Order: sequence, then C-alpha cells, then structure tokens
Amino acid sequence: MSGEVRQADLQSDVGDGLAQARQDWLHWLKHERRLADHTLEAYQRDVDTFLNFLVLHRDEDLTLTSLPDLSASDLRAYLARRRQANTPFGDRSVARALAGIRSFFSFLDRRKGLSNTSLSFVRGPKIKPAPPRPVTSEAAFDLIDLAEGADEPWIGARDTAVLTLLYGCGLRISEALGLTGAEYPLPTTLRIVGKGQKTRLVPTLPVAREAIAAYVKLCPYQIEPTSPLFFGARGGPLRARLIQASMARLRGQLGLPESATPHALRHAFATHLLQSGGDLRSIQELLGHASLSTTQRYMEIDPAHMISVFSKAHPRA
Repeated sequence: MSGEVRQADLQSDVGDGLAQARQDWLHWLKHERRLADHTLEAYQRDVDTFLNFLVLHRDEDLTLTSLPDLSASDLRAYLARRRQANTPFGDRSVARALAGIRSFFSFLDRRKGLSNTSLSFVRGPKIKPAPPRPVTSEAAFDLIDLAEGADEPWIGARDTAVLTLLYGCGLRISEALGLTGAEYPLPTTLRIVGKGQKTRLVPTLPVAREAIAAYVKLCPYQIEPTSPLFFGARGGPLRARLIQASMARLRGQLGLPESATPHALRHAFATHLLQSGGDLRSIQELLGHASLSTTQRYMEIDPAHMISVFSKAHPRA
C-alpha cells in the first residue's frame, strides 16, 4: 500500500469488539499497571496506528477475532512502512512501538483468550541505553544561583527552589511540581510518589528547606494544603515546560550545552553521590528506580571511581 501511515484515532473499519478491547487494555494500563501518562499516550498512539495500518494493508474490516490470524509479516510490513514514512521511526521508536503492540496482544491473550504467537517472532533493534548526562557540581551551583536573578523576585525564588529540589533531593521534575501545600514546611524526610505509584522517602537538605521557605514568603498566591506548592505567573499550577524554558535561558547565559536540562540535575544528584562514596543500592532507593540496572548506568560516567572502589574494597587489591 502507498501513502503515509497516520497516527490517528481508530478508523471506522475497526470493529466495536476490538475498539472495546482496546479501551479495556488502556484502562488496565492506567489503573492496574499505573503507567505514566506520556507512556500511556505513546502506547495508545502506536497501537492505534498499527490497527489503522492493518485495515489498509489487509484491505478488510478488522475485528477482534481476526487478530489471532495476523502474521509476523503483517507486523514487519508495518514497521517497514514507519521507517519509510515522512517522519520515520528510529530504533528507539521501533522498540517502543513493539513494546506497546506486544502489551496489547499479551492483554488479549490473558484477558480475552485470543492468542497470537506469530508476532513474538518479530525482534526489535538492540538498543543500549545512553549513559546519563549530568552537569558538574559547579554548573549545578551556578544554575541555581543564577535562577534567583529573575526579573520577578518571587519567580526567581520559585525557580531556585525547584532546581534545588532536583539537584538536592534527586526529584523528577514532575515529582517536584506535584508537591502540594500540604508538604510545607518541608519536612526533613519527604514522601514521594514516583513512577508506577512507587513510594519512596527522600531526605531533604537544609538548603532545600530554606529555598522553599524563601519562595513561599515571596509567593503572591495563597498556598493551601490542597493547592499546588509551586504556582505559575498567572496563579495556575506551575508547568514543567516553564522550568524547562527557564533552564534553557540559564544554560545559555552560562554557556552550557543543551544537555543541561532539569533532568540533568537529577542525574547530577546521583552521580555526585556515587562519586562521594554512596552505594548503588541506596542511590537506587533515593531515585526510585525499579531496577538496579537502571542505577548502574551511573557507573559508566566515572569508571575511574569504580576502579577506586574496587581497589579499596577487594582483599587482593
């Protein structure tokens, strides 16, 4: 078939039973698997695009009971089409699309009794995760200090407080912006609900508590237990894109690379703990990583530190 594969809602040629099964799967991902919103949206987009492609590729209506008859060549044809599209899939996009499609078919197998083993023969590209790209401790300090110099003093104090939480506590930006007034004054140990609704305890440094207090003192909006802790300029909840834009401005002034993002401060938190003698298991808990292998990526940043730890700890060193 010629033409672009569109990422759109399901076509009318997809049967009602299949559309309902898709809704059940999305509900399961959101409420039982508790996937992050952006992951859920990506999975939905990839599966919808695949199902729409099948309607055109097979030139027939697509029903729930026809899915077990799909072949590996159908999936390979879809991936090939996406690689040739005007906005082609890269290896990471292919891997994500396969993950979403396999999740959907696994759900159909377990919950609907519809099995398709043919699609499991399609292998995705091998992708080695890129090592984290933290900023140096000096750059982190400079970014936080410079944030205070915004035109509006309360906005400068706000951005300083947010960046301090990312670097001083290792929070994700969504976790920092998800804090409410109930967390103020900041306790010495903060309970954070992260990805997958996983809860962890994070110690808060005095400098973080002081930065929050300075922001609250200047904030023109009333901070209630049920309100956001961080407000935007117009009084709504502070959005991540505003902190990302602020970070872009700050790194431009300091001559830092584009990799100096808000998330790079979280990476710096982990890297600097590791360099100062922190153990991987503790850092894993502080970051809220589900797998230790995710935390181990920080070892790739400073192999000299890994060798130093080995030489000090091994009895034959």
